[in-house]
Amino acid sequence: MNRWQREINLLLALLVPALLMGYFTEHLSLILLAITTTLLLIQTLHIDRLEKWLSRGAFGDKREHKGIWGDIYHHIWKIRKIDKKRKKKLSRMIDRFRTSTDALPDAAVVLGSYAEIEWTNTAARELLGLKKTDKGQRIPNLVRAPLFIQYLKSNNYQQKISIPSPVNENIILQISIVPYGAGLRLLLAQDITHLKKIERMRTDFVTNVSHELRTPLTVVKGYLETLQEMDDIPEVYFKTFQKMSTQTERMQLLIDDLLLLARLETKAKKADCVRVPDLLKQICRESDLLEKDERRIELVIGSDSCLQGDEEELRSAFTNLVVNALKYSPTDKPVKVGWFKSEDNGVYFEVQDFGEGISSAEIPRVTERFYRVEVKRNHKINGTGLGLAIVKHVLVRHDAKLDIESQLGKGSRFRCMFPAKRIC
Repeated sequence: MNRWQREINLLLALLVPALLMGYFTEHLSLILLAITTTLLLIQTLHIDRLEKWLSRGAFGDKREHKGIWGDIYHHIWKIRKIDKKRKKKLSRMIDRFRTSTDALPDAAVVLGSYAEIEWTNTAARELLGLKKTDKGQRIPNLVRAPLFIQYLKSNNYQQKISIPSPVNENIILQISIVPYGAGLRLLLAQDITHLKKIERMRTDFVTNVSHELRTPLTVVKGYLETLQEMDDIPEVYFKTFQKMSTQTERMQLLIDDLLLLARLETKAKKADCVRVPDLLKQICRESDLLEKDERRIELVIGSDSCLQGDEEELRSAFTNLVVNALKYSPTDKPVKVGWFKSEDNGVYFEVQDFGEGISSAEIPRVTERFYRVEVKRNHKINGTGLGLAIVKHVLVRHDAKLDIESQLGKGSRFRCMFPAKRIC
C-alpha cells in the first residue's frame, strides 16, 4: 500500500480542488478532463524516462524516483543484476565445458538443424580436418565419405559407422551421432585404428589356426576309422576309439564354425533375391530327417516375401535356430517354425520350442561365442557354443535383429526381424 501512497496523495491533491472549483463554476467535466490529461502526461513522461533508461542498458538503481515508479525501476534493476550474475555463471560453465571437451581424445562436433557446424573441439580439427573458420559450413561438404553422408541423412543413429579419416586414410574413425535439444546433434568420432588392427589379427589367427588344424584332424579321423574297422579288436579299445572319433568330429565341427565366423566378418555381402519360403521348406525337411522319423517340426508360411541377401548365410542362421530348438526340447514336443509379415511392413522368421527355456539373466549372453546355458540335464547335449553367434553375425549382415523370449521350463521363441528394405 505504501508504494501507491504518493500516487493516491497526488490524485487527491488534484481531485479535491477540482471538485470544489467545479461546484462553484459549474464546469466540473472540463476540470476533470484537464486533471486526467495532466495525469496522463505525467505517466507518459515516466514511461519515456523508463524507455530511455532501458535503452541505455538499465544501469543504476534509480531509487531517486518516488512512489510506484521508484519500485518499478528498482525491480527491473534487481532482475537485471540477477540475470547478469546468471550469465556470468553460465559463461564460466560453458568455458569449463569447452576446456574439458577440448581435452577429449575423441572428436566432438555440434551440428545445427541443417547439419551446419556450430562448434568443434581440438580433436575434431585433428581427426576430421575441420577448422575454426568452418563454423556455419555444412559438414557433408567437408566430410564427403558416402557412408557418412548416408548415415547423416538417415536420421537413424542407433548404430555406429566406421569410415577412413578425411585427413589420413590409414586412420579408421567410428562415428556416432546423438540428437539433443531443438534440432541439434552431437557428432562423436573415435579413432579405432588400433582396435581394428587387433580385430584383424584375431580373425587372421583364428582362420590360420583353424586351417592348420584341419589337416591333422582329418588324418587322425582317418586312422580312427581304420582302427574301428579292424577285426578282433578288444571291446575296451573299440569303445575308446569311438569316444576319440566322437571328440574328433566335435573338434571338426568347432573348426568349421570358427571358419564360418571368420568368413562372415571378412567376406563381401551378397544381394541375391532369396526365396525364403522354399528355403525353409528344405531346411525343415532336412532337419526332420535327423529326428529319426519323429517329424516334430510344424512349418507355417504366412508370407510369400523373399529376402535380399546371401542364401548360404541365411540357411546357416535358420538351420542353427531350428537344430537348437530340436536339441533343447523333449522329443515328444513340437517345434514351431514360421515366416510372417511384421507390423512395420517387414518380415520375420520365428522358431518356437517347448523345452527347458533360458533364464532372463542369461538371454543377453546367449549370442556370445562359446557361451552355453548351464542347466542340469539327464543327458549331455553336444554343441560348439557358436551357433547363436553365427546367427547374430548373419542377421547383422542382413540389417536384421534377433529377439528372444524365454521362460524356464516353458520353452523359448527366437525371432529374426528383417526390415522392409530387405524384401525383394
